[in-house]
Amino acid sequence: MGPDEKTAALNDIQAGKLYSKITWRLIPLLFCCYIIAYIDRINVGFAKLQLREVLGVDEAVFGTVYGLGAGLFFIGYFLFEIPSNLILQKVGARIWIARIMIVWGFVASAMMFIHNTTMFYFMRFILGVAEAGFYPGIIFYLTYWYPARERAKTLALFATGAVIAGIIGSPVSGAILGMHGFGGLDGWQWLFLLEGLPAVFLGLVVLFVLPNGPAKAKWLSPEEKIQVQYRLDEEIAQRKDQVHFRLSKALTSKWVWLLCLVYFLLNVGGYGYELWMPSIINDLKGLNFTSFGIGMVNAVPYLLAGVAMFLVGRNSDRTGDRRWHVAVSAGVSAVGFFLSAYFQNPFLALAALTIAFIGLKSTVGPFWALATSFLTGTAAAGGIAFINSVGNLGGFAGPYLVGVFKDRTGNNELALWILGGALLMMGILILAVRDKTVQKKQNTT
Repeated sequence: MGPDEKTAALNDIQAGKLYSKITWRLIPLLFCCYIIAYIDRINVGFAKLQLREVLGVDEAVFGTVYGLGAGLFFIGYFLFEIPSNLILQKVGARIWIARIMIVWGFVASAMMFIHNTTMFYFMRFILGVAEAGFYPGIIFYLTYWYPARERAKTLALFATGAVIAGIIGSPVSGAILGMHGFGGLDGWQWLFLLEGLPAVFLGLVVLFVLPNGPAKAKWLSPEEKIQVQYRLDEEIAQRKDQVHFRLSKALTSKWVWLLCLVYFLLNVGGYGYELWMPSIINDLKGLNFTSFGIGMVNAVPYLLAGVAMFLVGRNSDRTGDRRWHVAVSAGVSAVGFFLSAYFQNPFLALAALTIAFIGLKSTVGPFWALATSFLTGTAAAGGIAFINSVGNLGGFAGPYLVGVFKDRTGNNELALWILGGALLMMGILILAVRDKTVQKKQNTT
């Protein structure tokens, strides 16, 4: 072991302090960026409460129209995800993530100008194109800093930005809808305008603050930079007998495709829930909420899910298990969806939906820790984006199916059974990803 390696060989306490420093420098900014990204992605669920007359569609088909438009975001996202992540690897995270945020912020605000279904469909698609690469880009970026054994809780901590978006965005969105008529604009127009602009501001912050990697971090000492790289190199050396794919092999690997399917099912349930939940709350019999009241109720599941995500991610890192943490969480979510369809009491139905969301979000950290554990280099950039983009097609399928079945049945029950079924299947399939599938000796890149 040379001098640099001796310097890098930290004990657990020293390593903990180093990664704590990195986390406090990186995660708050990335966390805020993801909060804004998620708000701009799902605020259409609140805008829906005022959009039917704007789009000029009948009540009988509005669910299908809305579900299609909400889901088209993920088609644009899918088509441009992999190219975006590969460009990020070439030009660096700082410039590319800033570019993504600034463009999507302007597009999100421009949603205020929609006035028919064609514009609604087009703008949702373009918003997906603009945001493509952000989430998998951050996941890939974090592999520059954290070894796999540190990754699940870090990814879970970052991913809680989605639940914080719900906690903050739900009541804020409800309150903004109440600005209907102020300044000559409808509430839904204020919603898109005011929730799109923060992305532009944060994009500029990223451009000046985010380092491209440990070597570019001015707040790390030379010794700390060596220590970070040593741990990453040590992990790669320890995994020399595991599967490492070229990009072409990663995109054709049955295991990568299995992870795509698992993530697809997760997003069927996740976005089927999130893009429809304000309407589901509004439809519950016996409960008559204002827009702000809907927002406050909608925030509760996000709050509880955020706590569960962190605890499950931390326990996954502690035990080293990924599959069972995902499977059990998905099973809990499925039970919650099934019970919500069964209960007639609105308070019990809300409680069951909260359980469904807690289980669903708890799968995220362990899932991505598993997905990133056997992809490196260009294969990681492309493979992570591939899993995310194919999986996010579930974000198209989930909202659309909910809308179709709501229009056909006049209620949400069948749609909730379908969302629960997707999570149940996800929990079963993740158990097929066995440790031995990433430990067989093959040619490396």
